[in-house]
Amino acid sequence: MPLHLIKLAVGCESVKDLKAWIAERMLAAKKKGLPQQHVHVTRMMPKRVEDILAGGSLYWVIRGEVAAREKITGIEPFRDGDGIGRCRLVMQPKVIAVSPRPMRPFQGWRYLTAEDAPADLGKASAASVEAMPEPLRRELRDLGLL
Repeated sequence: MPLHLIKLAVGCESVKDLKAWIAERMLAAKKKGLPQQHVHVTRMMPKRVEDILAGGSLYWVIRGEVAAREKITGIEPFRDGDGIGRCRLVMQPKVIAVSPRPMRPFQGWRYLTAEDAPADLGKASAASVEAMPEPLRRELRDLGLL
């Protein structure tokens, strides 16, 4: 059973924002001749790498709720220019909207079990949820309608 990671998408206002940010990074990578994969650098290296690479995803918390995920394809430890150990989370650059769920702020990343992970939204549902104004979507979620 895969293990997932969950992380705050700092500075991101919506799933649409996240998709645009990743698309921008993919365009920059393409211009430089780099592979079309989304890489996120984090400070800590997960200990359970094999479990994560067995089908895990990085779930993004956007404005206080788990809102989207990206499939993790690689985890690469490295040292930055200052000699500090870091970790690259390599992901497919495809953002998948998930059923919104409230999540309190936290630092870094956390493990998320498959049982606790929110379900993916279907394509039609994801498109309609993303098209909603943010305040309306949050109110519907709070009422239990999303």
